[in-house]
Amino acid sequence: MKSRPWNHCAKLTTWRAALVLTALAAALVPTPERLVEELYSMGAYLVLQTRMTAVSNLVPFALIDVLLVVVAGGWIVAAARDLMRGNRDGWLLAAGNIAIRTMVGASALYLGFLLLWGLNYRRVPLAEKLEFNANRASPDAARLLLEQAVGWVNVLYESAHSPVDASRPEPARLADAFARAQRDLGAARIARPGRPKHTMLELYFRRAAVDGMTDPYFLETLVADELLPFERPFVVAHEWSHLAGYADEGEANFVGWLTCLRGTRAEQYSGWLFLYGEVLHVVGSVDRMEYAKRLAPGPQGDRRAIADRVRRSVNPRVAAAGWRVYDTYLKANRVEAGAASYAGVVRLALGTRFGTDWTPLRR
Repeated sequence: MKSRPWNHCAKLTTWRAALVLTALAAALVPTPERLVEELYSMGAYLVLQTRMTAVSNLVPFALIDVLLVVVAGGWIVAAARDLMRGNRDGWLLAAGNIAIRTMVGASALYLGFLLLWGLNYRRVPLAEKLEFNANRASPDAARLLLEQAVGWVNVLYESAHSPVDASRPEPARLADAFARAQRDLGAARIARPGRPKHTMLELYFRRAAVDGMTDPYFLETLVADELLPFERPFVVAHEWSHLAGYADEGEANFVGWLTCLRGTRAEQYSGWLFLYGEVLHVVGSVDRMEYAKRLAPGPQGDRRAIADRVRRSVNPRVAAAGWRVYDTYLKANRVEAGAASYAGVVRLALGTRFGTDWTPLRR
């Protein structure tokens, strides 16, 4: 007997409708920052993270690559099946099946994202937990910080390029620095660092000027292949900061910088070279030229090498499109500044009171 067309319809059943509505509510309903901070970011999330990252560290390849292949492949196969049936049962029915399946799948992925990592976007801002005053972020303070960055970069350059320290960072050494940075920020439970991995997204990373990524599903660390040795420590520390629950890009930059300052001289150099470039963007053009001249030839060469690496690989159109999408993603996750939040590290570094050894003072 010939089956009726609606027998093949992916109906929006009760459980599917409930899943979609739950995802919509999770995206739109306000969540108290203090509740997220205490119950999730400083509690359930870190318990999950230490276990999930321990498992993903055992695998040499990026697990998110597998997830992407399975999800994309499954969607394509199901859509192709619907389209083939469309020849018999009607294209409108096929389109409905694809739309419903896509909506339900996206809802499931979004809820998984929130539960496994994404709720960290809704935690208490780091500035509210530190002795932070936005009024300290003055032009004079920026010039002083820039002068300190120039001094440290010039001093650390030789050690950072020695035969030992120029190699890729020793994970155990950087992990110790990462743990110290978390304790200095008041963490009661220490996040587990991720094994730096490469990914099939590498081609996109190169074209879009992406240095690294934190996998929000398997809580693993992905790092671009082309990074120069003196770039890599900071990028790894930045991604580990995301694993510690600092979802905001400016906060992850800040925690990554603090991590590098507690590491080897090579890692300190990586952190200060990064911060130098960030602060350089916020001072006036005259100051920018003056402090650029104060940079020793070695660090100047390193900055040129970074610029050359980016120029060789980046496709301006891909990069612009990628950052527009990421800006939208951040704003959808309640980061008002969007992609501009990366520069929040300067605001935090200038506005925070520090004790000895760049230890941020807490409220």
